[in-house]
Order: sequence, then C-alpha cells, then structure tokens
Amino acid sequence: MHPPPPLARFGDLLATGLRDVTSDPAALDSSGFWAVTAGFEGSLVCARFDHVRRAPAPAVRPGAWRGPRPGAWTSSLDHAAYTAGVREIRARIARGEVYQANLCRVLSAPLPDPEAADPDALGVLLARGNPAPYAAVIRLPGHGVEVASASPELFLRRTGRTVESGPIKGTGRTPDDLLEEGPHPRTS
Repeated sequence: MHPPPPLARFGDLLATGLRDVTSDPAALDSSGFWAVTAGFEGSLVCARFDHVRRAPAPAVRPGAWRGPRPGAWTSSLDHAAYTAGVREIRARIARGEVYQANLCRVLSAPLPDPEAADPDALGVLLARGNPAPYAAVIRLPGHGVEVASASPELFLRRTGRTVESGPIKGTGRTPDDLLEEGPHPRTS
C-alpha cells in the first residue's frame, strides 16, 4: 500500500503538491505557502506547498482511523511528578514570577494498525466532536510529520514580517528556559 499524499489542512484551507521540505527557518522568507511544525525538543520541519485552495474537510470514513486502546497510553509524567509541577507553578504565580504557565506532558501509545493511522482521518474525527477554530492536519510521509490538532488557540501565523500568536505560547525543557532572560548559567 502506498503512503497517502502530503497535505496540510487548516480549517477549510487545503494545501497539496509538496514542493520543499527543510529545517531552515530562513526558507520561510521565500514565496509560497508554508506549513511549519516544531517538535517538543525544538526540531523544525518547514514544508512548502504548490497548491492552496478552500476545501471542506472530508467526510468521516468508518475505519479510516483506528487509534490506540484506552489502556495502552503512557505519560511522560507520573501522578506525583505532575502534581509536583502544578504545586511549583502555583508557588511561582503566588511569588509573582509568572502569571500563566502550561504544564505539558507527552502521552504516547503504539498504534494497533499503522496502515489505518491517517492523521487526516483523525483530524476529521476530532473536528466532528470538537469543532476547534484552529484545527489543523499536517501529513508529510517520509519526513516524520503526522499532526492532527484540535486547538482552540492560534499558535503562530506569519504574514510578511508580522507574526501573530494568541494567546502567547511558550514551553521550556528546564526551569531556566522559563525565565525572562532565557537559559543562563547559575552564579553563587
């Protein structure tokens, strides 16, 4: 079976005809429609598409998405680590160091049938139960990118030299990454 073709779907905007894939953000200064993903560890995949058009999401196809069993999921944070993180965030808010924080954890599970794991089919199912204003699907077979998102928030949108975000996003791998100055060495 052949992999499905690359695409990017943002609401009713559909991009097809993959032209370029790069990890160099400078490429975004070139012309064309770009879909960009950033991994939790900071990896960047920028994909330029030739064709962009308005198109409604496809209809739900029974069996097109068969996800993991509910009990198969594992978390990068156990209950104790997650509650400790919440306590730390509350303490920092109380001290006035931050006003908002998003404690993230990675959930993962093996797919029972990778052939029935099309992120576009998952995106259709997510939109059916949760019609999020910034829903998206990016499918780049052969480039390690398969994203289905049902986000109620805009992550980033770039038009020329203007970048828009709402609400402000930010993650960090260490507590120092969350400081205003960014990572820095500790001094005594």
